[in-house]
Amino acid sequence: MSGDVAILEDVCRSASREGRLRYRDVASLFRVFGQRLSRALEALREGRVKKYVFKPSGRVVWLVVGRTKEYILMPSVDYCSCDDFYFRVVDGKVHLCYHLIAQRLAEALKCYDLILEDDRNYDILMDEWKEMLMRGGGGGVHDET
Repeated sequence: MSGDVAILEDVCRSASREGRLRYRDVASLFRVFGQRLSRALEALREGRVKKYVFKPSGRVVWLVVGRTKEYILMPSVDYCSCDDFYFRVVDGKVHLCYHLIAQRLAEALKCYDLILEDDRNYDILMDEWKEMLMRGGGGGVHDET
């Protein structure tokens, strides 16, 4: 785990215990992530982090609504479907896109839109999300950097 991610994890543990972000933690995260943190906090404020929980299986899918589309996240493996992830995280230029930062903070603070779905809808929604990715995938970096 990189130092940047370790700092975020420490802040998330503290936020989870206290139910809020402390000013010094926000300042620390801003020093590490800069504008990515600003965008992550904006996504939290605007309620753009979504957690889909499918019943009865308990499968979870995280999404963050960006400016032009929704991005699928797999937090357990630090994956996001955005162009910033592909062009900057995979290349090692940064450790996390703002969508992953927003998801981690949202989970720690329990500050996300919880959507309960029946397992019968899992394949339908996954197909829709995959189609959305195919339509918007590739090309250059869009407005999510």
